[in-house]
This record gives sequence, C-alpha cells and structure tokens, in this order.
Amino acid sequence: MLHDHDFATAAVHAGERRPGPDGSVVFPIYQGTVFSSVDGERYDEIQYHRLNSTPSQLYLHDKLAELEGGQAAIATSSGMTAVTTALLSVMRAGDHLIAGDVLYGGTAGFLDHFAERLGWSYTLVDPTRPDTWEAARTASTRAFLVESITNPLVRVGKLADVADFAAEHGLVSIIDNTFASPVNFQPLATGFDLSVHSATKYLGGHSDLVAGCVIGGDELISGVRGTLNYFGGCLDPHAGFLLARGLKTLAVRVRAQNENAMALARFFESHPEVAEVHYPGLPSHPDHTEAAALMTGFGGMLSLRPAGGVDAARRFVSSVSLPYSAPSLGGVETLITRPAVTSHASLPPEQREAIGVTDDLVRISCGIESSDDLLADVKQALEVT
Repeated sequence: MLHDHDFATAAVHAGERRPGPDGSVVFPIYQGTVFSSVDGERYDEIQYHRLNSTPSQLYLHDKLAELEGGQAAIATSSGMTAVTTALLSVMRAGDHLIAGDVLYGGTAGFLDHFAERLGWSYTLVDPTRPDTWEAARTASTRAFLVESITNPLVRVGKLADVADFAAEHGLVSIIDNTFASPVNFQPLATGFDLSVHSATKYLGGHSDLVAGCVIGGDELISGVRGTLNYFGGCLDPHAGFLLARGLKTLAVRVRAQNENAMALARFFESHPEVAEVHYPGLPSHPDHTEAAALMTGFGGMLSLRPAGGVDAARRFVSSVSLPYSAPSLGGVETLITRPAVTSHASLPPEQREAIGVTDDLVRISCGIESSDDLLADVKQALEVT
C-alpha cells in the first residue's frame, strides 16, 4: 500500500484488517497472553505473548513493516531492546562491528559495557567520511551500524554509501532511524538491511508509551524475533495498541514538526543572540546537501548555542513558556533541554566537548504547536537579560 498511496494514507491504512474482528474499524487489544494450540505447531508458531505471535502483535508488525517498505517487522519493549536485539541476532563471538562515532548514549553504553563480554570487537568511524571505512574493516567484520540523524548536532552521514559499502563487503547494514522517522527517510529503499526505532519517540508520538521496533527482510527479522523470544523483550498489548494508534497520525505530526523546526532554525540563524544553529534543513549545515538528496524532510530536532555562553543558555531554557524542559523527543509538545546536563551528563566534560556537546548547547524537539506561537516564545526568551 505504501507504494500505491501517499505516506499519510498508508499510515492510516497499512496493516489494517478489513473488516477487523467482529467488524471493528479500530483493531482491538488482545490482552490475553495464551491462546489455543494445535498439534504439529513449531515452537515459534505457538500463539503466546512472549513469542510475539498474538493477534495484536501480528497486526502491529504488519503495520510497522509496511510503513518502511519491509517484508517483516517485530515490535519490542523499548528502543534499546530493538537495537540490542538486532545486534545480538547478527553478531557472534569473534565478530567485529563498524559503528558511527556518534551514537545514542544507550547504544554507545551497551557496546562499551557488553561488547567485550560477548566476544565482539568494534571500531567507530565518521559516517560522513567513506574514505576512512575500509581501514576499519577486518576479516571478521559482520555489521555496520549508523544513525540517520545523530543527537544532538543532527548530523547526517553518507547513508547511501554506508548501505553500498556494507553490501559490497557482505556486511549487515543496520540504521537507527528514530530521529528521521519513516516520513522523512526510508532506509530499506536506500539499501539498508535492518531499520530500528525507539518507537517511544516519533512513531508513538504522544510521550505516553515506551516501545521499539526492527524492520527488514523476512530472514533477518525471523532471526531478530527468535533472539527476542529468548530474551523476553516483548511489547505490552496496551502499549502496542497505543503505538498502532500513534502511527496513524505519524505523517501529519512529523510534517508539522518538520515545518516548526525549519521555522525556528531560520529564525535562530538570523538572530544576533545566537552563535550557532544545527539543523540539516539549513544550507549552512555541513550535511545539508546529503540530507536534501536522501530525505523528504529534515526532522523536528534542532540545536543551538546562544551567543552569551552557558549563562545565556540556562536563561533561555528557563525563559521559554511553551516548551517543556525535558530530555526526550518526538512528541506533540515541544521539548527543550541542555544535553550536557541531561542526555550526555554521564560523559566526562572533555569527551562531551570533543563531540560538540558544549555546556551552552540547547536542544529543541519541536512539537505540533503553531509556528507563530513558538517563534514568539523563543524570541522573547532570547531577549531576557
């Protein structure tokens, strides 16, 4: 359906049962954990919630797969469950991983704490510099992991080149597409093997659920599901219902968030009280050309550094009235935070500085409010002295 209709139409109708059970238009919640079994079923065919095979789960999987053009999908209990299960399903002891040098903190922490225990090695590379990747590859390299848009400087790597490099060398290419969402970027069509999301963010979209998902081809997703079944990271039925409901409005929400982020980025870029703005939709962004070629929108996330340093950053965050001061992203409400004291607080100051997360950096996740209201609010906040 995704290839026959606009994404907004597919978001509403993808994966739907017509008619639904007992004629329902909205697919119901199957709260039960156990269902009747029949002789001859394979283990993974038994309808049981931990095995990710109940009617609610299969419905959600179909919907997720179609939105990103995958053959199959699996929903998980969190975004971290999604990315770790994807890695655990393709990596074996002795394998080597190439990964982007700016990763979500949880992903970076997982590799730091568990890769050696699992018998893996890994090398971090700059996703914007394909000329450096071959030097990182070894005879035991198994996979290449990147993010579509990084946090919090919203960099966009040479993503098509990553997919091509992986395919050329027989590697499994994995991308965390959380920040872009399927509205703005379709990784599988670009050549990636697996796309993972923290569905807590844009896919759910209302800051009221924790979930994740992995999308890809049948064979790889079958392996991911098998791994997930043993680790037990299945998604709660009610959270799955909320996620399916959120997906139906994904297109209209993300497009509004794109527009708000672009409006704010342009405003900040022209304001004398702002020293730097990071948003891939701006021609001044170092990855603008790449993002414009790959993506249909530039996302709802941007970051900036006020001209007055850390004191000005604190003052700006405390002076806005519409955005909530909170560290997450992707919801209908605008959020604002200083990554140095929230998402990246666990890193030593010198490590934060090295990756551009300065103490005066402010990150804004745009919601769906009126852009005029958001602009008026940030304008007055910058003028507070």
